Amino acid sequence: MTPAVPATPAVPATPAVPATPAVPAPSPRLSDPQDLLLGYLDHLRAMIAAKIAAMPEADLRTSLLPSGWSPLELLKHLVHMERRWLRWGFLGEPVPAPHGDKDASGRWHVGPDETAAELIAALHAGGQQTRAIVTGTPLATDSATGGRFPADGQAQPPTLGWILFHVLQEYARHSGHLDIVHELGSGAPHPAG
Repeated sequence: MTPAVPATPAVPATPAVPATPAVPAPSPRLSDPQDLLLGYLDHLRAMIAAKIAAMPEADLRTSLLPSGWSPLELLKHLVHMERRWLRWGFLGEPVPAPHGDKDASGRWHVGPDETAAELIAALHAGGQQTRAIVTGTPLATDSATGGRFPADGQAQPPTLGWILFHVLQEYARHSGHLDIVHELGSGAPHPAG
């Protein structure tokens, strides 16, 4: 009698983009403004990464909206937006291609070799940089001049608190945009909603 050969378990398909762990919203008991801002930024970054990771590759580069942006272009915009505001803006660091999310006409763009996995990794790396910049820095601290904000004295640079709130509202708005794109494409609300 020939011994039975155990069935080979099916190998699940490898997703094109690694799953992003969920980051819960900050506790409703949290009252420190800096911790709230950082917590919600982490939460929204993770939600956006999960929404992008769940989309089929073809949908990532396709626009369903009259404005013409694709989900991958929106993701790249968020990576550059956070870098512009925190490193180039608040710290005044020289940042290569601060508007690298835009083409010559000012429209969002993504190169054919740029992947969702790379951009999600850049999104999370930017979040870690933001946390490092913000931790221990009072929210009332003015931005440096010489980067995004000229040192000509004509305008008062924004505070760290203002910048963080601005970045937070950008993430919240664009997370909602991804929900709309998902519903237009699939006809159902996004489960990471």
